[in-house]
Amino acid sequence: MTALFRRCRSRRSWRSSAGVTRLLPRNVSDRLPQVTSAQFGSASACSSCNRRVPSSAVHRAAATVLCGVAIALTGCGGSSGPPRFDAGHFHGAKIDNPWFPLRPGTTLVYRGTKDGKRARDVVTVTAETKEILGVPCAVVHDRLFLAGEPAEETLDWYAQDDDGDVWYFGEATRELENGRVTSTEGSWQAGVHGAEPGLVMEAKPTVGDSYEQEHFAGHAEDHARVLSLSASVRVPHGSYTGAQLTREWTPLEPGVIDHKYYVRRVGLVKEQTAKGPLERLDLFKLTLS
Repeated sequence: MTALFRRCRSRRSWRSSAGVTRLLPRNVSDRLPQVTSAQFGSASACSSCNRRVPSSAVHRAAATVLCGVAIALTGCGGSSGPPRFDAGHFHGAKIDNPWFPLRPGTTLVYRGTKDGKRARDVVTVTAETKEILGVPCAVVHDRLFLAGEPAEETLDWYAQDDDGDVWYFGEATRELENGRVTSTEGSWQAGVHGAEPGLVMEAKPTVGDSYEQEHFAGHAEDHARVLSLSASVRVPHGSYTGAQLTREWTPLEPGVIDHKYYVRRVGLVKEQTAKGPLERLDLFKLTLS
């Protein structure tokens, strides 16, 4: 949300409205694995916690209640709780789901607006990996610029299971102002404090499918629903038909809904608010080194 690729940052700061944000309480974020400014240059320097934390019935019940509130307020429709995760169904860090390909060396540049400012989001798929819950995850480096100035920098962690579904294992993020780190709140990692991996892209999406993209009760609870597999979309990078259109929302920000467009063999090409303050990002350039 998530920038674009990690669900949490886009929901926490990219999609805040009416003063409602999703920053983690300091006493929670301070206990999460932290990434210093010096470490941010190398994904392998990130600390990891590989202790698997089983699903909590309390968290599941809370998610169900919150999702019910979201349904009532936004009419999104709900998902059936966090997807079932099994570390034994992951082998290697390669991600080649055609709707969400993450080939190392790929850089995607998005342009748009946020808070009335010119926005540029640079997403780079690194060759680094990070093991979380026994699963090797691909590391994606995401940098957001507002009015030409660095505003946020994030490392996101993804893995693909044997069926081809792509999962999200968390993020290490830092917010920037005048070149200085002002906050690392919003970071979370599956297996830490009850957080669980979420599903960000199905191998075989079907219209009407709903799923949880994040599961960290009270902090990261993004949901998605497939609206179309035959959408048309035009962005600076190109015009496409047969795109996948999804609706994304979180019960933590009722009243805010995003639409995202995914193109096979390209990935995410467009994000725009469908309900809430107008913010958008369009794919401007894609390069492969």
